[in-house]
Amino acid sequence: MPARAACLSLVLALGACDRTHGTAATSHVSEAAVPPRSPEVIRRDGNHLVGAGSVYLAQHAHNPVDWYPWSREALDRARSEDKPIFLSIGYSSCHWCHVMEAEVFEKDDIAEFLNAHFVSIKVDREERPDLDEVYMEALTSMTGSGGWPMSLFLTPGLKPFFGATYLPHDRFQSVAGKAAEQFGVARSEIEASAEQVAQGIGRRIAQEGATTASPIRPDELHALATAALGHIDAQWGGFRGKTKFPTPVRWAFLLHAARKWGDGSLREALRKTLDAMAAGGIRDPIGGGFHRYSTDPQWQTPHFEKMLYDNAQLATLYVEAGLALAEPRYIAVATDTLDFLLRDMQAPDGAFQASIDADSGGREGAYYVFTRDELLRIGGPRDGDMLARLLGIAPTGPFDGASTPNRWASFSRTSRRARIGALRKWRSDGRPFARGFSPRVRRDPHLASTRRS
Repeated sequence: MPARAACLSLVLALGACDRTHGTAATSHVSEAAVPPRSPEVIRRDGNHLVGAGSVYLAQHAHNPVDWYPWSREALDRARSEDKPIFLSIGYSSCHWCHVMEAEVFEKDDIAEFLNAHFVSIKVDREERPDLDEVYMEALTSMTGSGGWPMSLFLTPGLKPFFGATYLPHDRFQSVAGKAAEQFGVARSEIEASAEQVAQGIGRRIAQEGATTASPIRPDELHALATAALGHIDAQWGGFRGKTKFPTPVRWAFLLHAARKWGDGSLREALRKTLDAMAAGGIRDPIGGGFHRYSTDPQWQTPHFEKMLYDNAQLATLYVEAGLALAEPRYIAVATDTLDFLLRDMQAPDGAFQASIDADSGGREGAYYVFTRDELLRIGGPRDGDMLARLLGIAPTGPFDGASTPNRWASFSRTSRRARIGALRKWRSDGRPFARGFSPRVRRDPHLASTRRS
């Protein structure tokens, strides 16, 4: 079943869940609720995530929130006790998921309130992409944007009536309180609003399926590629925005369009974008590989997690671009990225890890940023200074004085002899930038078991 059709089936199933399990959401008949355990007991003994195979769920197994995985037990409890559901969706290498855990889900006051008024469910988006997709549709329809951690309040019939992403402690406390209050005093309005959201998702997915069912003509594809030029950042490449994602699938489409129709403007946009991503801080010039996205239009300050699927697709894109545009430097970027995947993300059993955490030593990006003084200690006064210039490390940077390294100097007039001397010093001991801590590689057990089979 195609992904969009499967997603539509899931949306439609939300309305049937009450019939499937024999309890109508509108009946509001509740059985005796299970008395909640205290946060201290849950923190000590664990919640319903204890023993979960997902790394992300296991991280939350001793939160004082009485989390359930997405399961028949959790859904049946919500219906039998006629309680709303708090649904939290994230993944193990998500920085803001860790922040929200520390600020919100580890706090006893939040836990007590959630445990008393909601059935709380944790979902790993990498384990359940089907649920992630349908509820992300709901979130974007309600708020106009999405992201992780995803925070949704659902009726017992699994239909969302409020959604957000990251919420700090006080804001979450206010939102959860309002959701519980409205569910109690304005139930019919809540149910009607949630039903509209679910039906809207179903209509949009059905329309998308109907639109893609008929073949797309070549002239329509050409028009789409040409229209994309109007959204490209002429200075820094990529699609215009305050943040920038690599979106390799989009650029692969534009690369194929440039090859098919010989469009020079598309080729120029591709070169601008591929050069900017390869030179900017979104690409790790020391360890290799690309970070998830850039928090600025210049591709300089990344969100530091590294994803397997991003790097695999970007390596493919750079190989294709290197051949199609006759640019050997893109082949070099692809080779460097594949070397990173084989060296740092392949497990001993041959499978590949899903991601590398954004946090190191308790701080986001700490493993990846450097100060000028560090480079002077590594390379000495002359070569250390050249390394700092070569990697764009300023005397003071935005990360407690440290900066994200980049390769923009590769396009400057720094002499080739000076660069070679500095790089030789850089690589002299094989691990020139060894740190007292390392980024955390997150293992996807399902991917690994699939590979072993």
